[in-house]
Amino acid sequence: MQNEIIPKSHLQSFARRLRATKKKIVFTNGVFDILHAGHVDYLTRARKLGDVLVVGLNTDASAKQNKGDLRPIIPYKYRAPMLIALRAVDYVVPLDEKTPAKLIEMIAPDVLVKGADYKLTEIVGADFVLAHGGTVVRMKLLKGLSTSSVLERIRRSMK
Repeated sequence: MQNEIIPKSHLQSFARRLRATKKKIVFTNGVFDILHAGHVDYLTRARKLGDVLVVGLNTDASAKQNKGDLRPIIPYKYRAPMLIALRAVDYVVPLDEKTPAKLIEMIAPDVLVKGADYKLTEIVGADFVLAHGGTVVRMKLLKGLSTSSVLERIRRSMK
């Protein structure tokens, strides 16, 4: 079944089932806070790189660890259903660690996607994916459409 949120307790069996499908698996991860057109564009283009798109979604604790105490703006319990409602997203898995390394090793995606703002050497899991015959795609982001830039515009408009 697609378009579902996979609980952490089911990740082992989910990963086995997914790999058994022999479909091209694409993986990306992020906070996806204050869902905007840049996110939708990124996820839609990522999905076109394979047959199944799995998104590792940072939990609230993981988002705070990576983005600071003021984030996320939107709690995980709302971000996850919003992401899974997008046509491009097949599965959402909770990412409660600082990095997606464990998820990437469990899922063993054929394609790992991150924004082009990351250097290849900065992409967690790139070495694993490449060593297992997969590819890493650094995807160009829509200019001016990041959550940080949206938040900054909101801050400026309130002055």
